[in-house]
Amino acid sequence: MNDNTALENGGSKAGLIAMDGLDSLEESGKDRQFVTALARGLEVLRCFRPRDRHLGNQDIALRTGLPKPTVSRLTYTLTRMGYLYHDEKLGKYQLGTGVLSLGFSLLTNMDVLKIARPLMQELADYSHTVVSVGTRDRHGMIYLDGRYSADATVSLRREPGTRVPIATTAMGRALLCGLPQDEREKLMDNIRQRDPDEWSKHKAGIEQALRDYNDRGFCMSIGGWRSDVNAVGVPMLPIAGSRLLTFNCNAPSFVLRQHMLEDDIGPRLVNLVRTIEAEAATY
Repeated sequence: MNDNTALENGGSKAGLIAMDGLDSLEESGKDRQFVTALARGLEVLRCFRPRDRHLGNQDIALRTGLPKPTVSRLTYTLTRMGYLYHDEKLGKYQLGTGVLSLGFSLLTNMDVLKIARPLMQELADYSHTVVSVGTRDRHGMIYLDGRYSADATVSLRREPGTRVPIATTAMGRALLCGLPQDEREKLMDNIRQRDPDEWSKHKAGIEQALRDYNDRGFCMSIGGWRSDVNAVGVPMLPIAGSRLLTFNCNAPSFVLRQHMLEDDIGPRLVNLVRTIEAEAATY
């Protein structure tokens, strides 16, 4: 299973987080302002994915690349602080309420989401699709919120915190379209290094997305992430120091055909993002 597949499935193959985070921790260790112990504790929390109910110290050690004795001390400390809960019967950990409070504070204080939700719901109802917003999280995209029509396919609904790949999704490709050229090239090179066998296909999809974005203001993924799913994505450029967000609209290919994305849903999603940008600028 390659890294993109691990992200798509909401999971993490052994060593993936270590490759993402701990290599950079070693480099950051040269920075006297960088607190390595704190960074390692946060790496432990990042091990948990939406489908991970419990993880043991051995699981966490495999995912972070940290020695098991170090992991044991970190999980003990995080449990004492309320960021992890230890199930004594299973001998494993799950995320504690302390993590929930941090995530809730982030989402409730994002003015853009307050503006976006009713507009996203309106488009979801119109198109009978799922409309979502996400942002970059290291080498993947993480969902922040989603709205869907009553008849939208259940399997396409994504909870906040779900991760998906950058290279094959409309949400990820929209991110690449919105990045400055130097950052885009750096991220594309990283995608190439992480998944060399699929790079030629990824590159073709990304380059087409860039052309579509330049011509139309949106990009698409036609069966790129899942063969039976079509989607359109639009980046929302940072406002007043905020992060780059991307919005997407997706549905099964038999519901959302390519010509519908090009002629109707894509332009509507562009208009949605421009409306959010205009309203957010007045906050």
